[in-house]
Amino acid sequence: MNDSPPKNRYTPASVLVTGGAGFIGANFVRHLLENHAGLSIVNLDNLTYAGSLARLQDLPGGGGYRFVEGDICDADLVAGLLRDFAIDTIVHFAAESHVDRSIEDPAVFVKTNVLGTHTLLHCASAYWLTENGFTPQQCRFHHISTDEVYGSLDEHAAAFTETHAYLPSSPYSATKAGSDHLARAYFHTFGLPVTISNCSNNYGPGQHREKFIPTVIDACLRGKSIPVYGDGRQVRDWLYVDDHCRGIDAILRRGMPGETYNIGANDERSNLEVAEEICARFDRLAPQNGAHARLISHVADRPGHDRRYAIDNRKIERELGWRARVPFTGGLDKTIEFYRRRPAI
Repeated sequence: MNDSPPKNRYTPASVLVTGGAGFIGANFVRHLLENHAGLSIVNLDNLTYAGSLARLQDLPGGGGYRFVEGDICDADLVAGLLRDFAIDTIVHFAAESHVDRSIEDPAVFVKTNVLGTHTLLHCASAYWLTENGFTPQQCRFHHISTDEVYGSLDEHAAAFTETHAYLPSSPYSATKAGSDHLARAYFHTFGLPVTISNCSNNYGPGQHREKFIPTVIDACLRGKSIPVYGDGRQVRDWLYVDDHCRGIDAILRRGMPGETYNIGANDERSNLEVAEEICARFDRLAPQNGAHARLISHVADRPGHDRRYAIDNRKIERELGWRARVPFTGGLDKTIEFYRRRPAI
């Protein structure tokens, strides 16, 4: 299927990317610079533990990129950036995203994911609609969310569609659900041209080591125990980060305001299968270290651990001409090679 444009078309000129020093955000900044010459990009990131400027080294393009360290909850900062750089587009990645951390400290997730998202929506609405009277063809707010807002699927249940009821299980997914609802409210109540995407599990080079795939790779590199929750049969749909960035770009430029689009790779694998596949690769790469699967250690499951996520991405394929290009095996090879050359971030 080709990425052919539908009738709707939006062309950003000056983009504010929030959370652009995070794993997916940094890859999206790079994607924009590599594919859209002349675009002005302002990257706003608070540089928490999950943000790293190392992800933004050697960016392509000219002088149209700027990094600003700051908090999305700072309304004065956000409003100032919108005016100073004549921002017409916001792509909102900034979020606390690790489920385990949300269980330990839910308040941080409420602040960033809910209040921070509201700050951005409010400032965008004030600047674009109230101050400048922009039409939906002149501005766009894209909100990145997760499949976790839909809750857990049974083993043989149909995959999540965009109309699937929300049933979040963790403080993380609950705060992302809240931010989704706020984004929709600003579209319906104030006419802010909002689009939303709910993605499946991302992976790829540069992901923080707290996430599952980097954790397994790092353990294989160091010969340490690989922690797998419970029986390891929790199933996820694994999406390579470059494919995700293409999907966001397609929604931004060709999606309809007020619409939600699920982004997934149709590649479901259990955590245990992923761990075993990584171990098998290291058996070939470093046979002198013995069978790496011996490192797998089943640990106590975390509270409220969803059993299965699966994305039905037929809407974005049908309406925007997007689909994933990178198979899991190929993406995993690229990811392992990255971490073999440098430590996990």
